[in-house]
Amino acid sequence: MGEHVGYLELLRRNSEFRRLFAANWVSFLGDWFSIIALFILSADQSDNSPLAIAAVLIFRMLGLALIEPFTGLLADRFSRRKLMLLSNFLSLIILLGFVQFKLLDSLMMVYVMAFSMMFCRAIYDPAVYAYIPNITTKDELLTANALGSLGWSAALGFGAALGGFTIAAYGVNTSLLIDAVTFVVAYLLIWTLPEGGPSLEKKRGGGVREVLGGVTEGWRIILNRPEIHRIIVAKGLWAVGGGAQIFLLILIGAEGGFGAVAAGIGVLYMARGFGSGVGPVLARWLWPDRRSWPFLIGGLVSLSGVFYIVVGLIEWTWWIIPCIFVSHAASGANWVFSTTLIQERADDEWRGRAAGTDYLLMSVTSGTSSLMAALVLEYGVLDLRQTLILTASLQVVAGILWLILGMPAERRWAEDNAQLAAD
Repeated sequence: MGEHVGYLELLRRNSEFRRLFAANWVSFLGDWFSIIALFILSADQSDNSPLAIAAVLIFRMLGLALIEPFTGLLADRFSRRKLMLLSNFLSLIILLGFVQFKLLDSLMMVYVMAFSMMFCRAIYDPAVYAYIPNITTKDELLTANALGSLGWSAALGFGAALGGFTIAAYGVNTSLLIDAVTFVVAYLLIWTLPEGGPSLEKKRGGGVREVLGGVTEGWRIILNRPEIHRIIVAKGLWAVGGGAQIFLLILIGAEGGFGAVAAGIGVLYMARGFGSGVGPVLARWLWPDRRSWPFLIGGLVSLSGVFYIVVGLIEWTWWIIPCIFVSHAASGANWVFSTTLIQERADDEWRGRAAGTDYLLMSVTSGTSSLMAALVLEYGVLDLRQTLILTASLQVVAGILWLILGMPAERRWAEDNAQLAAD
């Protein structure tokens, strides 16, 4: 088993990954200026209705879910670099259109923008997911994913905080224009990258029948490969409660004593972001042996839920920030371990479809979780604390179920694989 390269070593020696990392970081940073703005607009236009605020997340997840099966196929058929460029270009045009024509004056148009921006993101994510193994070695892959998670998390932390304070000080339009600038910067950085797959013989177009056949072919491969779909399901378990928690943080930020509403949301999302970044870094150092990762995936989901239970039980002061930090450190480690396992186990010719399936399950589960929590609050079934504890308890149970039901099959697969290698 090779040694994982260090973070600085990877950035120093792999210029292609370095440029992709920079492009992703800039783009992710800008995203949060828009996301916080959409949350604030939905709250202002609905008299702080929990369902209306949650609908921003639901429409974002819907934008992913409707197209992910097809964009995963695109990443297996067309230049992954060009797909990343297309996504950034479309995002820029859509964002500037909403600002220029002042389209965000109704709640429905807020949802249309949330949906549209994630529709573009659905083109980008599977392409990046499938692209990274093409520009890294096996010993670089875990470090690349951990560093990518760290970058996303730092962008979330800084972007949410800066976006919240920018909106509080200068308004929504300024925040959206900052996001537009980041799309331009990301586009220019991605332009300098090599194609990075798929191979020429795998690049092909086709009509509707061939496209649908390609999608179903990918799903058939995944369903027939338990070592792949097992990890995809395990990764999605976090979203059983995590989708709701992303939404509930908005309400906690508004209720807690953290200053203006936008600033309060930004502070809690900053804790979420920094936790998601630090977790994979620590996990990579603590558990370098791949054989331990499947077991850890379930445990990390449960650990994430435990700390949100604590948040639900204590007073909402600054003390909840370290709990949110630790919870998302666990979920970030789960994300990186499971993503790396899927990338390693999936062949390049259908890795994009594996990514699409992964994101599809995550987005549908997150959206459903957010919707259920919003309905519970909207109709007064439970209060905010009780809803938070319920979602966190679901995560604890989901992680335990993975350890009971998923791990025996994973151990058998690992033993069979080791036997084949020995033969």
